[in-house]
Amino acid sequence: MNLKILLDQNIPFEIAGFIKSEKENWEVTHTLKIYLSTKKDSEIFSWAQENNYLIITFDEDFADQKSFPVNKHCGIIRLKVWPTIIEEVKIALKRLFEKFSDEEIYGSLIIIDKNKIKLRKT
Repeated sequence: MNLKILLDQNIPFEIAGFIKSEKENWEVTHTLKIYLSTKKDSEIFSWAQENNYLIITFDEDFADQKSFPVNKHCGIIRLKVWPTIIEEVKIALKRLFEKFSDEEIYGSLIIIDKNKIKLRKT
């Protein structure tokens, strides 16, 4: 499956290269590259859904089921790792890639913390 990933403004830009090295068939872009970095969450979400992108973010708001219901998006990966440095993000995403298939990831709300990964599917 070829997933399309949108990195939120709070995700280090360098993570795009890491994801591409792990998942060569995934398309990855960043809000900075498509001029969304200063937009509201709702605008970022709308763009992602219109263009079939899954969102990766540190932003807790994206995990709110009332605002962003699971059956209404292509997928949201909410990172709850600390510190929010590149190495911690890489470790968290690598755990995700090892545990779940692309098909399981697509359309899911995924919350990754230091110890576990929660996946909520439609």
